[in-house]
Amino acid sequence: MIGYLGLGSNVGDRRAALQAAADALAAAGVGVLASSSTYDTDPVGEVLDQPAFLNCCLKIDTALGPEELLDLAKAIEAQLGRDLEGGVRHGPRPIDIDLLLLGDLAYESERLTLPHEQATSRRFVLVPLLELDFDLATPDGRRLSEAFEALGFEEGVRREGDPLTVGA
Repeated sequence: MIGYLGLGSNVGDRRAALQAAADALAAAGVGVLASSSTYDTDPVGEVLDQPAFLNCCLKIDTALGPEELLDLAKAIEAQLGRDLEGGVRHGPRPIDIDLLLLGDLAYESERLTLPHEQATSRRFVLVPLLELDFDLATPDGRRLSEAFEALGFEEGVRREGDPLTVGA
């Protein structure tokens, strides 16, 4: 199943953390088909006084279901130094892996909602996601490009660098 993940980091070597996450996903059997460019982004959410994030999105191919993919993402986050137990929500973190879209799946559990609840409301998600596929839509047919057009410009998103290395 084709899906899309959002990666972010604002602690340490941000690009190296994103690359390590992409590599760990591939090593675990997730096909990492493409990476967007990387984007330097302003913090959003509950903690605004923190370093800028480096974000990108990955296009993946996986046989994993949503909960298994979430488990893998959490394991990789822990492996790369993220404190999964006591960290501040929206606070600084060495790596964040978000499941954004997984095929046409609309899914909700106690741990996970697909599409991601903020996939249509965050510029730092939509800019790299639309770079990968401008025609993407949510399972209910809402085009992400239209969601992007409806957003304001309060959230800073600046292209920082080339896509991550994938499929090597």
